[in-house]
Amino acid sequence: MYNIVVFASGNGTTLQAVIDAIEEKNLIANIPLVVSNNPKAYALERAKKANIPTYIIQEKDKDKIDSELEKVLSKIDIDLIVLAGYLKLIGPKLINKYTIINTHPSLLPKYGGKGMYGMNVHRAVVEAKEEYSGVTLHYVNSEYDRGAIIMQTVVKVLPTDTPEDVASKVQSAEKIQLVEVLKSFTTEKLS
Repeated sequence: MYNIVVFASGNGTTLQAVIDAIEEKNLIANIPLVVSNNPKAYALERAKKANIPTYIIQEKDKDKIDSELEKVLSKIDIDLIVLAGYLKLIGPKLINKYTIINTHPSLLPKYGGKGMYGMNVHRAVVEAKEEYSGVTLHYVNSEYDRGAIIMQTVVKVLPTDTPEDVASKVQSAEKIQLVEVLKSFTTEKLS
């Protein structure tokens, strides 16, 4: 079985898309753990409803978080870590040990980097009067949103779109794109 650990900081709609794909047998994988830095993240509730174990990060210092997570994750067979709305920088111990991918709500390199997440991105896109936005799936390295791009999906931004409209379009595209990429990862391992 292909084991995907998901990190999430917020609502967990992208996590839910992965859970649904697995339950519907559209994705042959398992989620052995959901990790969050936010004990109030609704993603944790989604995981519990799906009988997926959860872990809440205890440390606050980034180097200590890296060590804490290395200890926790070393007890699990992991093929891939997916950052699905996880807002913390990943430390070198995890980067050097695991394949980690991130889904970002813009067409990188535009609107990436520290502080560029969620509605911050969509507001910036609307304020800049961009014709297009989208979602980028990329490998994680030591810098926010700078890893090699795996796939991008473009969505049209209308002049009348609000940041909420853009968010809705991007989130829909994000879920489809992530499941598609995860399918290709699982197929590679199984072949």
